[in-house]
Amino acid sequence: MLGLAIAHRLAAGGATVTVLEKETALARHQTGRNSGVAHAGVYYAPGSLKATLCRQGVTELAGFCRAHDVAYIECGKVIVATTDPEVARLDALLARAVANGVPGVRLIDADEITRIEPHVRGRAALHSPSTAIVDFVGFADALRGVLVDDGGAVLTGHDVTAIDERLDGVHVGCANGADLRFDALVACAGLHADHVAQLTGGSPEPRIVPFRGEYFQLVAARRDLVRGLVYPVPDPALPFLGIHFTATVDGGVLVGPNAVLALAREGYRWRDVDPHELWDLLRWPGFRRLARAQWRTGAAEVYRSLNRVAFAAEARRFVPELRLRDLRRTRAGVRAQAVNDDGTLLDDFRLDITRRIVHVRNAPSPAATASLAIADHVVQALSEVA
Repeated sequence: MLGLAIAHRLAAGGATVTVLEKETALARHQTGRNSGVAHAGVYYAPGSLKATLCRQGVTELAGFCRAHDVAYIECGKVIVATTDPEVARLDALLARAVANGVPGVRLIDADEITRIEPHVRGRAALHSPSTAIVDFVGFADALRGVLVDDGGAVLTGHDVTAIDERLDGVHVGCANGADLRFDALVACAGLHADHVAQLTGGSPEPRIVPFRGEYFQLVAARRDLVRGLVYPVPDPALPFLGIHFTATVDGGVLVGPNAVLALAREGYRWRDVDPHELWDLLRWPGFRRLARAQWRTGAAEVYRSLNRVAFAAEARRFVPELRLRDLRRTRAGVRAQAVNDDGTLLDDFRLDITRRIVHVRNAPSPAATASLAIADHVVQALSEVA
């Protein structure tokens, strides 16, 4: 989707644009497998690209969706604290949200939580009324439609296997035998961002470490347990938001995701294993440093992945009425998390830019929300180096 957003902005400015998509259809990976939340900008460090582009992007996203009849619903979010340390962290979270210009955000007490979400229990919460849910697959389809109307092209089934920057442009080879030339290239390869960067002789770091997020959904008869979005207070040491409840635009409610190491870049199930990718990851010193620092957290996530009772218990912290039989397993997604060679998780968006090539090296959540703003940022960067 990020590639489509950038292509849309370039085509709107008069450029001739072609999008190369590895799969035979759009939105097969992160775009079509996320929780469908348009983030308001609560979590991100003020002044960071995430904070700036999320706030700009969510406004642009809402306007685009309204203009193109894509579902976008401001259902609101409560970030619920259930312990003393979590209550203490709400003040810092509020300060971030205010600094980022999130509209209407405020602290609420236990009674107000139950007025907004009758089945949710907590000691205090941060309420973000403008946080929304959106049909990101529909958004991607609409972007393609506008791009094509502006003279652009989207070529599916074009898995890029070679990139060669020459004096006459950037030559791109694909697994299907296509050999194409462009004046400039923007690589938005998601789960394969580091591999594509290496095709151009770029640094292998930061590397992508794939984390699978597994979801359950509430059975139809129990969807009334949650009206909007119910999140835990995030751990400031980790980029993951924890198991939460997410209303969806089709009337369902997702529960999750967790965050377990995927055994392949596109490892949506435990049995999806790519031995080459896994061995390459395990022998990399950066991953081993990450594993030493976060093994307890990782072990807890694996336990909840393999034990549905433990998964439900974590969710029940916020919705005590939740029963195991209320949950049905549904889709999983894989987050493309960039990791530095010292084992630290790269938190902010990152672009690597040369005169002819832009690599999007790290674009996790809220990249979907911020996609149009990221596109503007990339277009501006290209104009400055052209």
